[in-house]
Amino acid sequence: MPRITRDSLMTLEAYAKARPEFRARVLAHKKPRSVAVGAHVTLLFEDELTIRYQIQEMLRIEKTFEEAGIQDELDAYNPLVPDGSNWKATMLIEYDDPAERKAALAKLKGIEDRTWVQVEGCARVYAIADEDLDRENEEKTSSVHFVRFELTPEMVAALKYGVGLAIGVDHPNYDAVIPAVEAATRTALVADLA
Repeated sequence: MPRITRDSLMTLEAYAKARPEFRARVLAHKKPRSVAVGAHVTLLFEDELTIRYQIQEMLRIEKTFEEAGIQDELDAYNPLVPDGSNWKATMLIEYDDPAERKAALAKLKGIEDRTWVQVEGCARVYAIADEDLDRENEEKTSSVHFVRFELTPEMVAALKYGVGLAIGVDHPNYDAVIPAVEAATRTALVADLA
């Protein structure tokens, strides 16, 4: 699967000009890749385009134009691009009220490990979470996690054949299931598989 390289990025000047159109394209692209699992968990399934946009935004915000700084961003974000046998997602735990969010995050420790995908006819695949660093402490979990769902070749073949896909969370304090993801989401995710 494609990796983001220095050559695939725009310069800061070129990005400033292209940003409105590029941003609109990426937001439209993200729409079917964003999956609400219940009322408070969203999985944003990443791919080369979403991560390239994130890198471009970080370079713009930090005004980074030196090669070492650009390489640091590439090194930090490239691991979030799926590699053909998996899906990688940013998991967001969202509560509008700060007090409610604090209480919920205390009760939801380990939720990232109880998030799953299931190819029809196969066992659930639980997320491998936060491989870069631990995002949980003694009191609470983080509101953002990075998760990876590793699929077998048989699962990939079944998805390409057209079987259904379910997504869910089975944490003791948060239980939600999407028994069949929408067609647009399924199509976007299957396109990530080699």
